[in-house]
Formats: sequence, C-alpha cells, structure tokens
Amino acid sequence: MTAIPGPLQSMVFRNADLPGLFHHADSLAIGRQRAAVNGTRWQLCLLVVGAALAALPWKMTLGGDFQLTSALSALAYAGVLAVSFRATRGHAKSHWQLNRSAAEFIKSMCWRYAVHGAPFDSQAADPEGLFTSRLEEGLRELRRVGWRDPREDPASGLADVPLVTAPMRELRAKAFAVRKETYVRDRLIEQRNWYRRRQEASRRATALWTSAITLLTVLALLFATLHMFGAAQGVKVAGLLSAAAAACLAWSEIRRHQPLISAHSLVEQDLKAMHVAMENTVSEREWPAAVYETERVVSPQHTDWLARLRS
Repeated sequence: MTAIPGPLQSMVFRNADLPGLFHHADSLAIGRQRAAVNGTRWQLCLLVVGAALAALPWKMTLGGDFQLTSALSALAYAGVLAVSFRATRGHAKSHWQLNRSAAEFIKSMCWRYAVHGAPFDSQAADPEGLFTSRLEEGLRELRRVGWRDPREDPASGLADVPLVTAPMRELRAKAFAVRKETYVRDRLIEQRNWYRRRQEASRRATALWTSAITLLTVLALLFATLHMFGAAQGVKVAGLLSAAAAACLAWSEIRRHQPLISAHSLVEQDLKAMHVAMENTVSEREWPAAVYETERVVSPQHTDWLARLRS
C-alpha cells in the first residue's frame, strides 16, 4: 500500500495488501496449474514420440531379434500411462481450479469491503464482522466441494492471520473520491488490461496452432494420396502426421484459446462501459451496487460461463 501526497491522500492498493490466505491460495493455484498443464503436455508429446518411433522406416535391433525402436515406442506409450496415473493421483487440475476460485473470491471480497462495495456499504452496522461472516460462508462452500483450507493445518502459519489487513481498513476510511479513484485505477483498469493481454495471447496461440494443424493435415493428405497411387511406399509418415495434428488440436482445445478470445472480449467491453459509468455518472449512493456488478463480471465463474457459451 502506498499513500500519494495530496489534499485527499490518494492511495495505491495492490495484491500485496491482501490477506495471507489470498497469497497462499494464489500460489497454490499457480503451482497446480503448472503441474496440470505440464502433465497434459507430456502426455501429448509422448504420444507423438511413440507414433514417430513406430513409423521409422528402419529398425535398430539388438541381439538379432530385439527391436530397439519398437521398445522405445512402447516405453513412450508406457510413459503416457504413467503421467496419466500420476495426474489422477495428484488431482492437480481440481486443486488448481479450487484454489484459483478461492483466491479470486477472497480478492473480490476484500476489494468490495475496502471501497464500500455491496453489501459492505457505508450504512453497514458492522462491516468488518459482515465481511468476515460472508467470506467464511463462501469459503465453507468451497470446502464442501474439495478445497483444502490451509488454516486447518497448524504448519501453514495462517490460523491466526487476520482476514482484514491494515491497508484494507485504511482505504475503507478514505473519502468516496479516493476510494473511487483507487478502485477504478488499481482494480477496474488493471482487470481491463489483463483481459486485453489475454485476448492478444489467445489470438496469437490460435493462429499458431491453427497453422500447425493445417500444415500437418495437408502433409498427411499428401502422403496418403501418394500411397494411394503407389508412390512413396517406403515413407510411412501419414499416421505420424495425423497423430501430431491430433495432438495440436487436443492442446488447442484444452487451452480453450478460441472461446476465451470471445469471453475475454465481452468482459473487457463490459469493464469499459463500467469504467465510463464510474467516471461520469455513478454517484456515491449508486457506488456499492456498481462495485458489486464489476466484481461479478470479473469473477472466474462469469468468464468460464461466457467461454462455455462461445465454445
């Protein structure tokens, strides 16, 4: 948290000002996401390697009968099963999604509390008590679907860490103009920029993987056509090219680049409209509802819902 000198003592509010429970869930989500993505990447790569070794026109033999290339191909396929078994045991994907939901929920609630977003508006009799009860209620729902609350583990050191930080209280105590400026700059605009960057990254990834799939499919078609007319009989790569194209397609679908472009674009447009409204028309009386609506739009559940509609 940083105070900027001025008549209203403007503030900068960052992720570092959020409670320790957020940072723990956020770091776990990043780690589990990396594990889940790497596991899928390894599976697809090993499938392609296995197909490539099986498609080699020459065979390496040991001891007369032992086919080394076939053994390596079998080893690659066994590696796919091993990675799949490890992923099933580790539940990396579910832990990633649960911890990301927990982190974003905590972050959203903290912002709503700090800037008087509903239901923690200026008229709330006990805003800190209400914040704690609403936060615990949401986390309780996440625990019911498998989220592991680190506060239940004494070794985590989070059991006695407060949910309301000093910067949150300080921002809440500021005048409406300061709270609005801080929220628009450090939350709304930051989120708009994030969604814009994700759109650009997804567009680049979509172009890359679409080109790769098209190229591999065209090559597979070419070799299959040559085989049909009796040419290039010694070159058996159509199956390998097909497997590689399928792996690229699977990776693109898993990463959901195309539907996320549309979803992120819609969210960015909504945030743009909210930005204009907050800067020009939203009064202090309308502010709690405007903050609540903004936090609803930037929630992962809302983005996921839009992505599913666009897929």
